[in-house]
Amino acid sequence: MKITSRKIGLISCSGEDLPEGTISRVATRRILEQRDDTVTICLPLFLAGGQGERDFAKENPCITVDGCEKMCAAVGVKKYGGVTPRSSIVVSEIVGRLKWPKPTSKSKIAAEDEELVRKTMKIIDERIKIVKEGKD
Repeated sequence: MKITSRKIGLISCSGEDLPEGTISRVATRRILEQRDDTVTICLPLFLAGGQGERDFAKENPCITVDGCEKMCAAVGVKKYGGVTPRSSIVVSEIVGRLKWPKPTSKSKIAAEDEELVRKTMKIIDERIKIVKEGKD
């Protein structure tokens, strides 16, 4: 089923203790700035019982962008929202797959991490296209 009018929810990791969490949040925010067919869902509010966030996830396709293999965003959406994300992206897996050095900063994007942000954005963008085309 091709999605034409609904927005796609992006749910980013909120783990500020890992550099990969920072990468996931920055990449997600930058995608939101570039595209008008996506919205963000606040993960802490979602987990705390925010009915608006949970209803959105039930009615619209969502993509999670997690920093590490714990996949808190993906697990939280499934456990508390009762839906499986259409797609889940894990930054630490991107780092491992590409054999890139681990990101360096938890608080900001260092110059050497910009390429990882761009690669993560490219993957998010590709997943959005797949979800919109109904090929997920």
